[in-house]
Amino acid sequence: MRQEEFEKQYELCWKRSALIIELYDKRSKQGALDNKLLDEFPALYRKLCHSLAVAKERQYSPFLVERLDRLALRGHQILYQRRWGLGKKVLNFVFHGFARKVQDNARLFWLTSFIFYGPALIMFALTIVSPELIYSLLPPSEVASFEAMYDPSSGAIGRERESDTDVRMFGHYIQNNIGIAFRTFAAGIFFTLGSLFFLIFNGVFFGAISAHITNIEYTSTFFPFVIGHGSVELTAIVIAGMAGIKLGWALVAPGNLTRMDALKLAAKDAVTLMYGATLFLILAAFIEAFWSSSSTLAISTKYTVGTFLWIFVYVYLLFPRRARHEA
Repeated sequence: MRQEEFEKQYELCWKRSALIIELYDKRSKQGALDNKLLDEFPALYRKLCHSLAVAKERQYSPFLVERLDRLALRGHQILYQRRWGLGKKVLNFVFHGFARKVQDNARLFWLTSFIFYGPALIMFALTIVSPELIYSLLPPSEVASFEAMYDPSSGAIGRERESDTDVRMFGHYIQNNIGIAFRTFAAGIFFTLGSLFFLIFNGVFFGAISAHITNIEYTSTFFPFVIGHGSVELTAIVIAGMAGIKLGWALVAPGNLTRMDALKLAAKDAVTLMYGATLFLILAAFIEAFWSSSSTLAISTKYTVGTFLWIFVYVYLLFPRRARHEA
């Protein structure tokens, strides 16, 4: 069945459902429908969910799928009298919504991970073999600064600072990390090229620094430092790259939509991904400031916790979830 015929067949049902939802939003103060509407709405809701499933299966217009998805979600909330406050919405996003959005774009997630980690591994190997390669990427003064950060004889790990400035460094890490992620995301508007550049550049930079620190044998401080927050921070950068590529690709391949309409549609997914990436970056900054930089924790403890965090991040993001209106 063509989409036009499908819409003509079910349009009355969708409009009636939308009308009931609108009346509920305007008139209901108790979180329940009146008796007449309550008797009518379940049958309409079943047809609405059936329409949504068919539209997704047949890959009808994204705008149609989004319209039906919104109606089905709102209908579920009304039918089961679920009035979610802001706090519950945030918790639902943290525990379910963010991971579902990553899973909806799983292929892009793995592709972006390859774009980021691939150059990092290649640059790491090249710099291990040719240590002077680091100076083709960074000036000697900046290389020396990184060496000072991870010098085992230094009292502060990761930054030259006093022990009473953890809160200040927490703010610094948030600003720095979100700046990197936002550039990676926003540059995607240039037909994905900007996001690809920042992903590759950051991957090359991280690989070169890691190799240089390995070459000068400062591994006893560097890797215990980065393993704790690295899982959250690097994954957030990958997700920011996903969001940017999603924006840019809407301009490169808008399909049957205009570029502006495709961009608007892609932006909804991209912004949701950036909400999650921002939460990850705040968590990474907290770990980096108060855990990774600690010189009192045993190296074995940092490796153990860091390994757990890497496993946790991927389980959290990739463990299957179902949308609430499908539950």
